[in-house]
Amino acid sequence: MASLTTTAQIIPPATPQTYPKITGYVGILHPIVTFNKHETHTNFSDFYVGGLPTGINIWKSAKVGFSMEIVPTIRAENGVSKMNNLLFHPGILLGLGNGFTFAGRAAFETAGRYGVTPVLNKIVVKNKHSNYFVAVPMPVRFGNNQPASLTLGFQFGIAF
Repeated sequence: MASLTTTAQIIPPATPQTYPKITGYVGILHPIVTFNKHETHTNFSDFYVGGLPTGINIWKSAKVGFSMEIVPTIRAENGVSKMNNLLFHPGILLGLGNGFTFAGRAAFETAGRYGVTPVLNKIVVKNKHSNYFVAVPMPVRFGNNQPASLTLGFQFGIAF
């Protein structure tokens, strides 16, 4: 009688992450609504503003990192579109676990505004060489002879 042999599938252990770790990303940003003491502006009504956040993250550990982001924005209104702002957006990253990251960013805009942007980010699809994410940025801006404002936005993108 022939002997039956079984071979167990050998799965190599997961490679542990080494730090520092550098990642990059690109996304699409849609500001949804902006509030200030005088009025409320909604995107997609009389105009559309969209941004292309592009950045590099340097993770010191799974819990803490630094991020450098540049965001050009385009405004389309009355059949005319133009780049109307460039945002320099450095910040700190805090890994919260379960695919969540908090980014606390400083904000410096060529349009003359400045402020901070807290961002909550969630990885929704994790692949071997890339991750798809969604994020909720909440920019707070001051300066340029305008009232302080708070914006609620939606962002999605890919990190690699």
